[in-house]
Amino acid sequence: MARFLFVVPPLVGHVNPAAGVAAELTARGHEVAWAGHDELLWHLVGPDALVFACAVPPAPERPAGLKGPAALRFLWQDFLVPLADAMAPGVGAALDAFEPHVVVADQQALAGGLLAESRGLPWVTSATTSAELADPLAGMPKVADWVTGLLADLRGRIAGGRGSADPRFSPHGVLAFTTRELLGAATLPPRVRLVGPALGSRPSTTDFPWEWLDPLRPTVLVSLGTANTEAGAGFLTAAAAAFAGTSTRAVVVDPGGVLDAVPPNVLVCPRVPQLPLLSRVDAVLCHAGHNTVCEALWHGLPLVVAPIRDDQPIVAAQVVAAGAGVRLRFGRADADRIAATVEEVLTEPSYRRAAETVAASFHAAGGGAAAAGHLEQLALESLAHLGP
Repeated sequence: MARFLFVVPPLVGHVNPAAGVAAELTARGHEVAWAGHDELLWHLVGPDALVFACAVPPAPERPAGLKGPAALRFLWQDFLVPLADAMAPGVGAALDAFEPHVVVADQQALAGGLLAESRGLPWVTSATTSAELADPLAGMPKVADWVTGLLADLRGRIAGGRGSADPRFSPHGVLAFTTRELLGAATLPPRVRLVGPALGSRPSTTDFPWEWLDPLRPTVLVSLGTANTEAGAGFLTAAAAAFAGTSTRAVVVDPGGVLDAVPPNVLVCPRVPQLPLLSRVDAVLCHAGHNTVCEALWHGLPLVVAPIRDDQPIVAAQVVAAGAGVRLRFGRADADRIAATVEEVLTEPSYRRAAETVAASFHAAGGGAAAAGHLEQLALESLAHLGP
């Protein structure tokens, strides 16, 4: 039996894949603990989880229209680095109390990799989106140098300057929750393991009116994730209107309560049990968040993707290149455009065939079981090094 500490940011799409791996490790008899936002973790992985609470800074207010280098600077300067500074004391306390054999650190929870390395602990990176694997800074050397400087300063503050590895790419391994069928032919950093989505089982307290679904009529899930409430009001309004007068039904996830009157064939929910629901729908309209895209493709569902920011344009491009969906411009997606693209993915069989091809690759990759196997091997090496 080994002990594994998962260090995660306060982001649902980053916790869920890690939860699938953690559940597999627990089923194999290992001990698992978490370092991160305690309330979010207990909600997503269950109230009995061993959680070491980490402070989380207030969410930064993102200026509208950020793109390119400006968006990357905002991500690092206003989110990733302040988050690492805030989480560091909690991560350090977790390392002291739990004494893990292996640390699994999300790419956006930089404190996890930096502190694990500084203490000589084996650690693995959890890459819950493929955007970093494609090196978004490759064409921006000045921004890349600036990021290197930020990491050096951060390492000095929270890890005593010890270590040299990039916390986004552990030399012990990177778990990437995708496959070549979606990722494409991009050159990958060393020791990347393409394990596919790690879905696992999730605790759910979300009620859903399953009787509303009609197996004789196509149904589309519409979701912009949990972090796009303000940006998504106009899009969700247009999406709901797109289904008016059609035979297709839509389940629209509206966590911010921005929708008022909707057509009778549209069901609005503040949240949904996404994994069970995906097995009952025919297509997904979303923001191209990596987690939502992979969960849809796992079920062989074609997609309409309307990326908003950050890694979403990269993921959307992967969906289109795989032939598994159609891309919309988020800012120009009116009801007519949404209706036309949804109709296209529902009626043109090539999109579903492509989605099913990606799904087959996901299932073959092994998901949580494959990731757990890699972690177990690293833990065995760690335990052997420690000796009797």
